[in-house]
Amino acid sequence: MRTPSGPRHSRSDPAPEPAPELAPRRRRIFSVKWVLLVLFGLFLLGAASLGVAFAMVSVPQPNDLANAQASIIYYAGGKTEMARISEVNRESVPLSQIPPHVQHALLAAEDRSFYQNNGVSPSGIARAVVVALKGGPTQGGSTITQQYLKNYFLTQDQTVSRKAKEFIISIKIDKQESKDTILTNYLNTIYYGRGAYGIQTAAKAYFGHDAAKLTIAEGALLASVIRGPSFYDPDLGPTQKAKATARMNYVLDGMVTQGWLSAQERAKVRFPDTLKTSGPRRSGTVGYITNEVKMELTNKLHLSKDDIDRGGLRIVTTISKKAQDSAVKAVARNLPSQKNTDLAKQLHVGLTAVRPGDGAIVAMYGGSDYGKRPFNNATEATMQGGSTFKVFGMLAAAQKDISTKTKYDGRSPQYFPEFVGKNEPRGKVTNFGFESFGRMTLRNALADSVNTVFAQLNIDLTDGGKSATEVKDAAILAGLPKPCPGTKPSRSCTLGLGNNMSNIFGTASPHVIDMANAFATIAAQGRRATPYLITKVTSVDGRIPDFEVKTKVTETFDKKVTADVTEAMTRVVTDGTGKAARALDRPAAGKTGTATDNKAVWFDGFTPQLAAAVGIVQGEGTKQITVDNIGEVTGGGLPTKIWTAFMKGALKGEEVKDFPRRVGLGDSRLPPPPPIPTKTTPPTATPTSTPTSTPTSTSSPTGTPTTPQPTTSDPTRPEPTRTRPTKPGPTLTVPPTAGAGQKAPAASAAP
Repeated sequence: MRTPSGPRHSRSDPAPEPAPELAPRRRRIFSVKWVLLVLFGLFLLGAASLGVAFAMVSVPQPNDLANAQASIIYYAGGKTEMARISEVNRESVPLSQIPPHVQHALLAAEDRSFYQNNGVSPSGIARAVVVALKGGPTQGGSTITQQYLKNYFLTQDQTVSRKAKEFIISIKIDKQESKDTILTNYLNTIYYGRGAYGIQTAAKAYFGHDAAKLTIAEGALLASVIRGPSFYDPDLGPTQKAKATARMNYVLDGMVTQGWLSAQERAKVRFPDTLKTSGPRRSGTVGYITNEVKMELTNKLHLSKDDIDRGGLRIVTTISKKAQDSAVKAVARNLPSQKNTDLAKQLHVGLTAVRPGDGAIVAMYGGSDYGKRPFNNATEATMQGGSTFKVFGMLAAAQKDISTKTKYDGRSPQYFPEFVGKNEPRGKVTNFGFESFGRMTLRNALADSVNTVFAQLNIDLTDGGKSATEVKDAAILAGLPKPCPGTKPSRSCTLGLGNNMSNIFGTASPHVIDMANAFATIAAQGRRATPYLITKVTSVDGRIPDFEVKTKVTETFDKKVTADVTEAMTRVVTDGTGKAARALDRPAAGKTGTATDNKAVWFDGFTPQLAAAVGIVQGEGTKQITVDNIGEVTGGGLPTKIWTAFMKGALKGEEVKDFPRRVGLGDSRLPPPPPIPTKTTPPTATPTSTPTSTPTSTSSPTGTPTTPQPTTSDPTRPEPTRTRPTKPGPTLTVPPTAGAGQKAPAASAAP
């Protein structure tokens, strides 16, 4: 039997190796293919997901603060900025008002490839993450487009989903908006520190001028602080200045590298001087005006809080910077030092000046610091008017043809049944300091603030006390708001203005602004206006309709009435309780006022072109106003000095004007003056050659002496008798020797 051909092996020969198998290689090839297929599938899925995400993620609307701009308040004339109202202190400007070197400095600092990239920078994002992990400032890692997106459209959240959305939206925005638009919006929204959003506001905060005037050095510094204002604001300390210097050098070198700045120009650049950082703009005295402006925008123009805080309004006020500065200085220089006197610390001054016949508020002093005490002494504080209300009695009298030369008994005390009350059962009325005067005219009684005279006047005005409305009505006609319905004070009413006989002594408690307006009516010869602060309002984007004030004037008193009352009020200044105002050195009229127990003191007065009221009240309102080195404060003292100092500054350079001449209402009803005695010349004897023994008889006096009658002229005032009663307490306070007033509970008024 034949065996198969082939090599033969003995049993001792090793067995041949088996041939290699092909299955494992095939499995490996199969696995690689599947991996590639899976990866490709994942790629397709990722691409599809990215496409879906790109399609689904839309560019959002700008966030609430993206377009918000500060509303700016200007002094009268609209050129000098006073304050800003804002949630975001921003003032947007077009790219054309931003110098090219400022734009280039920004690009050198934040995104040198801005005009070439597609809005995103993966490497930049990676750098930002590393810097953030090291605790450094977070800005500077993204492109300008990404930063713009974060500030303009999105929130400041640092989440993966937010970053993914930012990446997609940045690409979309880069395709939808021009590079110039993105750069403009970025420059107007980025935060620069010091409360400043946007390049325009930052330029003013750091250098005090517009962005259009920024130098190369200033632009480079502003570009440097963007990365982290608290790290790079040079005013915050030497460490921050050193960092700002290094960062600024980086910016300038980048400008040279990019060809935006020559090496020669770079060598000339020095670190710029910056303004000192300032506190909140609403602090100090301006804060009171800012708050009043906001209230007028709300109540009169019916604007919303968002309109005011974010609308970019440009608000021109009636406030004269010269007059306002004068008000602040007048109070600061005349108000006594309050460091060592607890009571003096309670003194709160309110001042308002109004333009007669128009109502424009020229100056307003509501307090020394709104940030510490936001209660406005000029518009919110109520102060008992005291003897300032005697002016309203004079107006009511002139309306009834009662001459200002009418004479009354000025003795003190006197008793009137019309003034009987629970606090004064006998109806006693006394003068300030218990001074007594003889018979005197109304105008002299106003000058000396004689209570007993004005008690009699109010009895005459009210037909024997039957209806005590005349003084109240005259006050309302002049400009005081109507009486408050209850005992709760309000800005829109006058507390305590009633039909009581003592109303002529100023038992009501008006606001300073209302007294200024009432006296402005007299200065305007009877034409009453409504006080206002805003003359013009515009908005930067035109969303809010423009506003321009239209004043309304009402004639409430005849010119003859105000002419006679004004002449009487000038005597307060020339020879009365307010003679400290003679230092104004121009025609002025006014009236002092001191409330019961000296809890409030006033001087209200005017020239033909400006009326002003000054009121000082205590915080507690329970003690007499007494100040170290001055003693008891009355209307003829501290308030008059503040008023005079204010008016001097406010009217500096203004024309000196005279008041209208006195008309003499009611003078014809005065008793005629006593006849002037005729001088009789005795006959001259004719000499005769023959003397006679009979003496020549002398003629008897002709006429019978008559009782002297009142004259229409003001006689020389008799020297008043003065008593100085001891007051309870550890110290003796001596009232001023000049002037007269009322301290009885039933009839409270003082000069």
